[in-house]
Amino acid sequence: MNTVTGNTTGLKASQLHALERVYRRRVRPDELVSGELGTYLCGLSREVDRQVGVLISRRGEIEHVFVGDASRLTLPEIGRLRAGRGRFRGLRLVHTHLRNEPLTRDDLVDLALLRLDMVAAIGMQPDGRPADLHVAHLLPTTTVAGQAKGQPWRLLPSEPFHRSQIDAGALVTALEEEFERAAPSAVATEGRDRALLVVVDIRRRKGAAGGGIGQEAHVEELRELCRTAGVRVMGVVEQRRPEADAKTLVGRGKLEDVLIRAMQVDANVLIFDPDLTPGQAHAIADFTDLRVIDRTMLILDIFAQRAKSRDGKLQVELAQLRYRLPRLHEKNTMMSRLTGGIGGRGPGETKLEENRRRARERITRLEREIEHYGRQRQGRRAQRGARGLPIVAIVGYTNAGKSTLLNTLTNSAVLAEDKLFATLDPTTRRLRFPREREIIIADTVGFIRDLPPDLAQAFRATLEELDEADLLLHIVDAVDVDREARIDAVERILTELGLAETPRIMVMNKIDRLAPEEQARIRQGDEQVGGLLTFAISARERETTKPLLDAIETFLWQEGRLARPAPLDAEAETPSGSG
Repeated sequence: MNTVTGNTTGLKASQLHALERVYRRRVRPDELVSGELGTYLCGLSREVDRQVGVLISRRGEIEHVFVGDASRLTLPEIGRLRAGRGRFRGLRLVHTHLRNEPLTRDDLVDLALLRLDMVAAIGMQPDGRPADLHVAHLLPTTTVAGQAKGQPWRLLPSEPFHRSQIDAGALVTALEEEFERAAPSAVATEGRDRALLVVVDIRRRKGAAGGGIGQEAHVEELRELCRTAGVRVMGVVEQRRPEADAKTLVGRGKLEDVLIRAMQVDANVLIFDPDLTPGQAHAIADFTDLRVIDRTMLILDIFAQRAKSRDGKLQVELAQLRYRLPRLHEKNTMMSRLTGGIGGRGPGETKLEENRRRARERITRLEREIEHYGRQRQGRRAQRGARGLPIVAIVGYTNAGKSTLLNTLTNSAVLAEDKLFATLDPTTRRLRFPREREIIIADTVGFIRDLPPDLAQAFRATLEELDEADLLLHIVDAVDVDREARIDAVERILTELGLAETPRIMVMNKIDRLAPEEQARIRQGDEQVGGLLTFAISARERETTKPLLDAIETFLWQEGRLARPAPLDAEAETPSGSG
């Protein structure tokens, strides 16, 4: 059914019928707009004193007719993007301008975000006849030093409407071929998401949740998270503002710029930092066809990829469900179908309500199963406690070298990669000292700034290991330019977990990658960092860890903190696995 949409309030029945008759008209495929159709639209626009627009297919058929107000119009919902990178929508927008004004920013934003073939405005003379034709089309992205430069569109010179000689079909074909040549290699990005990062510095919160980490560090950390998740970063958009926009975080105008940039760099995912509220996530998702996630969702995805144990997988799923539940919303009308029927007459429940109910039921089942695994872990810890084995837990920022240190100290082969969150499941190994002394040394999941509560709760197993620890080794990446901010972030998390009173030693790792003068400065008398005894090591070089081991033994035994451990039985002589 041919329906006129938009601002139709107050129009006479005869005017609506005249607008509906626009659907009967046709345009040749090579014409941008025919003289007859342009004249007719201008006449209608003058009569209703509002802008009138149409969307024309490449076959020359009128797909949509809509009405705006005197200065702007809102396009109807026209569905998802066409398949294929480098392809346009297959529709061109033609509408009237009552005072012969040129194309507006709204026109150009619609052109870019909807990937229209072209956008054209027919200026009007005071008597309602067509005046000038204003036309724009998209341009391939110009990249300089990896950054998209320039506007993504080109404004053609305005010319009298009846003298226009634009061959619309040939122009669009040539543009799509040029876009296809300029598009990144499909092989290079095959199977990988292409993300545009949006990093917002909320000045009011600076130094609070972010732990003093600078804007550049935020960007680099988000890039590292993307690399770990297997996401290709196509570009970065940064913004500084005194407070977050309640609806879209960045504001509507900036969001339009972000979406245009995403179109330029061929991104299919937007990743925001800081996290989006459910309302912001809904508003942005409704504004674009791109997938929208935030930093926490990205971390959860990494956890889902890397969790190996049954317990770890359950806890990741629980964290995902808790985070996504308030973010479930009706993306389209299909989510509003009722699911009543035979045996279920009445109002029933919407698809959205059903999804939420099932998510809550799944959360309950997961909590029960995780509690079961928690009792098993408690039993294993009780066995270790009965043997009198002290526990030393390695903590620190993610990718600081915790697993590498565990491997070096215990001759183990725990997975250690140059990626964030390479370790998720807690891993314990026994470490033997001289005089028949042994300890349990535990590798834990790395911390990260702004650790969401759901993530902290998800890895309760790791936190339980920390609760039982007699000593913490806080390992720090010594070559990290933001190491002080990351030390503060870890110390803040330990305090939030109630571990501020647990004794700990600071371990500066990767000392071999520092300049000699910096190494000497850190090694001078085992300098104090934050009031803690500090050792400089290279976790890959066992000989550098001897002073650290001596300090651990001194702390646990020679200062009388622990009694001599009970001898181990035959079964306990084998190094333990994941605890």
